[in-house]
Amino acid sequence: MRRCLRVLLVDDEPLALEGLKLRLAGTEDVEIVGCANNGRAAIRAVGEHRPDVMLLDIQMPGIDGLAVVRALMGRPDMPLVIFVTAFDEYAIEAFRTHALDYLLKPVEEERLAEALAHARERLGERRSSERLARLAALIDSLDPESRPIVEALLDDDALAEDTAYLRRLSIKDRGRITIVEAHEIDYIDAAGDYLCIHVGDQTHILRETMKAMEAKLDPRRFQRIHRSAIVNLDRVRAIEPHGNGECFLLLDNGRRLKVSRSYKAVAMRLAP
Repeated sequence: MRRCLRVLLVDDEPLALEGLKLRLAGTEDVEIVGCANNGRAAIRAVGEHRPDVMLLDIQMPGIDGLAVVRALMGRPDMPLVIFVTAFDEYAIEAFRTHALDYLLKPVEEERLAEALAHARERLGERRSSERLARLAALIDSLDPESRPIVEALLDDDALAEDTAYLRRLSIKDRGRITIVEAHEIDYIDAAGDYLCIHVGDQTHILRETMKAMEAKLDPRRFQRIHRSAIVNLDRVRAIEPHGNGECFLLLDNGRRLKVSRSYKAVAMRLAP
């Protein structure tokens, strides 16, 4: 059974807090461990409840959300931070404080679910790193004859984690099966009930939903940037802003892909 995601809600507007509670109510593996209506209360609540994730408003009287994050930096109980605000102008500053994600009010359920999924992935990576560190310390404490056995177990464990995501696709077309390595994919876009898998100058057609494909791909390499597009982050060479709140990703093959406003946080994570 998946461990519950412990969430702290912080907003000075009671209606905003109630709205987040309602949106999270139907999520079985999310536990709201507390609420705070100002920065000082948020800092105290982190120490008291030790949440995994904090959904944090930026613009609050007194200590604002950015100051809350700076105050918590370096603490062992520092949670992952997802900013929730009505003001898009804070985006760059928010990500400079190492926020995990950035949601605009009114919060869309799809974007909230995406941000929480990203939090689960990051927490999984963090716990995996901590576990591997403990195993490494154990190896150092063993006698020389026992070390190779434990090291072999550690390598197998790491390999099992590495294969959790799709490594290659088998695409059948008129009786022919083409094997596509996942890391070679430039981007994927949707065409009705089909996906177009773009690899170099070739395009392969696969009957699959965008949601299902996104779940199969390693989120450290592949990110959804539009309702109908997924990009290989290794292919991104530049980010071009657009006046209406959207932006474009320029790939190393010269292709320009639009990042919708709902997925703008993906582009912000790529920014230096």
